[in-house]
Amino acid sequence: MRNAMSVDVEDWFQVGAFEKVIDKASWPTLDQRVDANTNAVLDLFAETGMKGTFFTLGWVAQRNPALMRRIVGEGHEVASHGWDHARVFTLTAEQFRADLARARAALEDASGQLVTGYRAPSFSFDTRTPWAHQVLAEEGYAYSSSIAPISHDHYGWPDAPRGLYRPLADSPLIEFPVTIARVLGKEVTAGGGFFRLLPSRVVERAILRSNADDQRPAVFYFHPWEIDPAQPRVRAAPLKSRVRHYSRLGAMAGKLRRLARGHAWGRVDAVVGAQAPLIA
Repeated sequence: MRNAMSVDVEDWFQVGAFEKVIDKASWPTLDQRVDANTNAVLDLFAETGMKGTFFTLGWVAQRNPALMRRIVGEGHEVASHGWDHARVFTLTAEQFRADLARARAALEDASGQLVTGYRAPSFSFDTRTPWAHQVLAEEGYAYSSSIAPISHDHYGWPDAPRGLYRPLADSPLIEFPVTIARVLGKEVTAGGGFFRLLPSRVVERAILRSNADDQRPAVFYFHPWEIDPAQPRVRAAPLKSRVRHYSRLGAMAGKLRRLARGHAWGRVDAVVGAQAPLIA
């Protein structure tokens, strides 16, 4: 079964863990590393033959059009991660609509590719955003991958479905929740920091369980800054955030190579398209 590979394209200073200690107004003055890091991810994908979806901030796309063109030119999908990583549950429905429009304009202008997919920053669709899927549908999106069906201190909608589903009765829009792994009785997302911190077999089991037991594709995610051990350190961030963000950055590229070779991977739009006829 072909699984979905996804990259959340944001720089080291744009993550949710640092949102209370790094002012967005300061972003243009900080060390911009997303271009080099994402190009390194593209090199890794070319090396392993993987195709994937790059959920990119509009803020990043506007400043790095050559990077967007390389993503598209090498056969990957450019999708939206919003404009500047504002969590959706902090927005009103109309603010969310404006954020979508601003990001999409920047992404399509930079990449030359139609944007039909969306991932909420920090998986921030939950019970506080009952209008979010409706807004996406009205704006013409084909799919979303914006829900983590777990309990977590930063995100989560534990009662949400685990597999692909249509959240609206009157729309073909499909939601593709992030795949869940289990470790020591606790559920975690199968990607990102948990993939860096935990033994690889935890995520490997989650993918195999999704494919074999549940008969559905998995979706994996990570960030370009996760392969960059030399990135600046944010000393003002809480200890918990620093541990999550900086631990085992040097191990990530090797773990990704092994993951790439162990499963079949593709773009999120392609996986969603293949599954669409099977979704009730």
